[in-house]
Amino acid sequence: MPRIHNSITDLIGNTPLLELHNYRRKRDLGGRIIAKLEYFNPAGSVKDRIAWAIVKDAEDAGKLRPGDLIVDVTSGNTGIGLAAVAASRGYRAKFYLSDNISPDKVKILRLYCAEIVTVENQFFLDPQALEKITQRVKDENPGAFFTDQLANPANPRVHFETTGPEIWRDTDGAVDILVGGVGTGGTLSGGGRFLKSKKPGLKVVIAEPAEGSLPTEENPYPDEIDGVHKVTEVPAEQLPGNFDTTIADEVIALNTADARRAALDLVADEGIFAGTSSGAALWAATQLAGRPENAGKVIVAVLPDIGERYLASFK
Repeated sequence: MPRIHNSITDLIGNTPLLELHNYRRKRDLGGRIIAKLEYFNPAGSVKDRIAWAIVKDAEDAGKLRPGDLIVDVTSGNTGIGLAAVAASRGYRAKFYLSDNISPDKVKILRLYCAEIVTVENQFFLDPQALEKITQRVKDENPGAFFTDQLANPANPRVHFETTGPEIWRDTDGAVDILVGGVGTGGTLSGGGRFLKSKKPGLKVVIAEPAEGSLPTEENPYPDEIDGVHKVTEVPAEQLPGNFDTTIADEVIALNTADARRAALDLVADEGIFAGTSSGAALWAATQLAGRPENAGKVIVAVLPDIGERYLASFK
């Protein structure tokens, strides 16, 4: 029987798991690292899941009609996912981006016909930055649909309904540790909550940028891990509304150089060119896999996107 899909939204989810045998063997790791390859989503990242979930919720509630404008603040991947879904559903898209975002992501957004407004990275050092930029977006786009990716409950819900169950199904329930970074907070909050509901002893581990990889007043444009945010020692009002602050069992800090090196090692060892946010998750998973207490355990690292979105940063 032919299997012909009718929309790119039909292709979202059910991304593959791949065990990193070569990578593990070269480092003599006791733990098993399994990569969840989210770049298999049609617009190339894990954020395709929330893009479609948010848009579908809005359509079902009568908040979106063909020709309407979709707006949000994004570090790139959610914007790309939303722009792709918007194109397939007959909407327009406009996004506000920090001017430190990978130029490759910006090019992709423009190719998807999204309108882009850049914001100085230093602006986001303001403790009230999220509140201020949200209000600006709404004020400058009256009548548009603000997707509110950071606090829209459709975000963690879709990961509870799809990402977590996929990992549980494809590991046959053998997963012991879930590892990833925090962007909007939905992947680990939703997926982790589902997995812990099935296996209470499962651990969720967050990879976060170390101090040297974060912008400061003195250095507003450091070498950052695009899309991966710090969650420890951060005031609650500055964390994404979707982030479940109780979900993490451990947080591992790393520098951007660590993330980039892990991403390059993954290319050399497994033929997978993942992005620096993926490298961050892999680096954290590697630290876990090297601990004696994790020998034989199944560590699933969520790799959010592909390295081609960060070509300018690989030198």
